[in-house]
This record gives sequence, C-alpha cells and structure tokens, in this order.
Amino acid sequence: MAEGPVVVNRKGEARVLLGHPWVFRTDVVRAQGITPGAVVGVEGPRGRHLGFAFYSSRSEIRLRMIDRGEALPESFLRDRVEAAVRWRDSVAAGAAACRLVHGEGDRLPSLIVDRYGEHLVVQTLSQGTEARKDELVRILVDLLHPAGILERNDPKVRALEGLDQRVGLLHGAVPDRVEVEEGDVRFEADLWRGQKTGLFLDQRENHLMARTYARGRVLDGFSYHGGFALHAARAASDVLAVDASADAVARIARNAERNGLTNVVAREANVFDLLRELHDRGDRFDTVILDPPAFAKSKDAVEKAVRGYKEINLRALKVLEPGGFLVTCSCSYHVHEADFEEILAAAAADAGATVTVVEKRRQGRDHPVVLGVPETYYLKCFVLRRLA
Repeated sequence: MAEGPVVVNRKGEARVLLGHPWVFRTDVVRAQGITPGAVVGVEGPRGRHLGFAFYSSRSEIRLRMIDRGEALPESFLRDRVEAAVRWRDSVAAGAAACRLVHGEGDRLPSLIVDRYGEHLVVQTLSQGTEARKDELVRILVDLLHPAGILERNDPKVRALEGLDQRVGLLHGAVPDRVEVEEGDVRFEADLWRGQKTGLFLDQRENHLMARTYARGRVLDGFSYHGGFALHAARAASDVLAVDASADAVARIARNAERNGLTNVVAREANVFDLLRELHDRGDRFDTVILDPPAFAKSKDAVEKAVRGYKEINLRALKVLEPGGFLVTCSCSYHVHEADFEEILAAAAADAGATVTVVEKRRQGRDHPVVLGVPETYYLKCFVLRRLA
C-alpha cells in the first residue's frame, strides 16, 4: 500500500518524534519516484521507521503524518472517519450542524467534513486527501447515508498543492440553502457560496455560552449570519447586529424573522467606525460581542493585527456599561492566547476600565486541538466583565 520510504533529516525526525504531523520540504532528504498524494513510509536519517504520511510533491509541507505505527491497515481511512463520527456523537450529540472530521485533530490531516442536517460538505486540501476523495465519498455514504455531499474545495491553500479550486456535487443533491438548528435557533446556511463551509461551526458552543451572559442591550459586531446575535436575542431586551456586508445583514434579518425575533436590528456598517460613533453620542450597551475575521493571516501581519485587536476592544469597552460583559474572539492563529490576553489588558488600561476574566474559551470540541501542534489552536474567546 505505502510507497517509499521517504527519508527525512534529523530536524524532520525530531518533529515527528515530538508528535508534530508536518515535515517540511527542506527536511526531506530523499523522495525518489513517489506518486503525488501517495501514502509513504517515513524513515529517519539512520533508517529508523517513523510511521506513514501523505506525500505532497508541491507543498512546502511535504509530509503529513497519519500514523506512527509499524503497519498501516488498508482500512485506515474508514477507521479514522468512524472514530471521528463516534466522537461527535459524544461531544456534539443532537447537533444538526457540526464538524465531523477536523484534519489533524482526527489524524486525517488536510481533510474536513462538516454536517448540515442531512447534507455533508467536504474539503480535501492536500494531494493526499484529494487522491482519496472518491473513497471518502463511498465511506461517508455507507456510514451516514446523506442526502447529498458537496465539495467546497475553493480555499486558496489548494493552489499550494497544485490543485484547482472547485465547488461541486459529489453525491445526491444539495440545495442552494439549507436550514439547520443550533439549540433552539434556526439558521439559513448557504453551503455552496457561504464563508467556510456555510456557517462558522467552530463557534457553535460559544454561541450557546454567550447567551448565558447576554442581557439588556446587546451589540454584536461582525455578526455574519447572526450566530451570536440570535442566541443573545433570546435573553436580551434588544440586539444590534452589525456587519460590513449587505448580504450578511440581509441574512441576519431573514434568520431573525425565521425565529420570530422582533428585538434584532441588523445594520450594515464598519464596526470600528460605528463603535466610535456610538461612544461619541453616549450610546451604551450591557453586552458587547466581537467576532472579527482573522486580522493576522501570516506572521508578517501580526503587528498590524495587534493594533487592530487593541483598537476594536478598546472601543468596545468604552461603550460597555459597568457590570456588563464583553465576549471577544480572535481566530488569528499567529496571535496566541497569551498575546491576545495582553492586548485585552492594554485595551482595558487605555479605556480606563477595570476588567475581570470570567471565562477563557476556544473552538468547539468538534474542532479538536492537538497538544504539541499549536497550529490546531486558532480560535480564542474571552468573556470579560467590566467592573468600572
């Protein structure tokens, strides 16, 4: 089954032994005649067997480790998918929409499978998973009997693998829009064209959490489809949901109407500018929620991102009433949790606010974080309380 072996240098061997699944191009010393996307045996510089990996002929990530054992069963793909689904049956029991397979977190690097009711969305983001796409579809159909499977292979990262970007049907039928429930809130999801695979599933648990803190007047910035806003509306007197996208604002309004929520106002605006405007006219809120897009998509952007995160949280604290809660998120992997906490502390100091940390959270449990693989921990969520 496996080709190779592919031989790595001491640095590559050390990474594997420490549990990191990625070996970079510069750490591969021999990979002759290997088929792009093949499963390969991996050896250290002295012939030590290190396990098995997906091989890429184009990416800087040449090897993605899938097993550290002496033998890899032919059924490894099915076995891993089954195990991943069982875990979601535990941590996301009853969830209509959740992530079923989360790449490295399920020992299937570069593979994403999301469930939206009776429909599945798949992303094969490397040569290794792309080569097994047909097999994956057969496994998913056999295990889960979906009404349809859609591939959302439009992320730019596929270009680094020499793969094209495409969106298309792999099985059955998938409508333009589907309705899914998150707790007692119903959302419209555009699986064909929406961000990510349709919804921000990694925030599912945090949406439910934020509802427990929402009260009085709520401001939800960067609202997208209203994930935080609609849950908050179940507990608050009124919610202002803000997004810079007209399409997102229309979607929020439709979702609010779908749930019979008359206390949600969706507004198209730049959140930075609106927070300044609200502060200047003395408008205040009991709860503020911030879930911006990644400000740092590379190491080079970290300095600018730090300024952005500080500014947006400073402005949020200025419109937050004493005793109120700020739920604030960062999905920038390159801005680590400790960095984000320092940013929030600096914002609080500049706002003249005394702030306590109520909770520190991360992406939902259906998006596992692997110890020793910091790249898998990207979403940080702090719940803060302003005392004065």
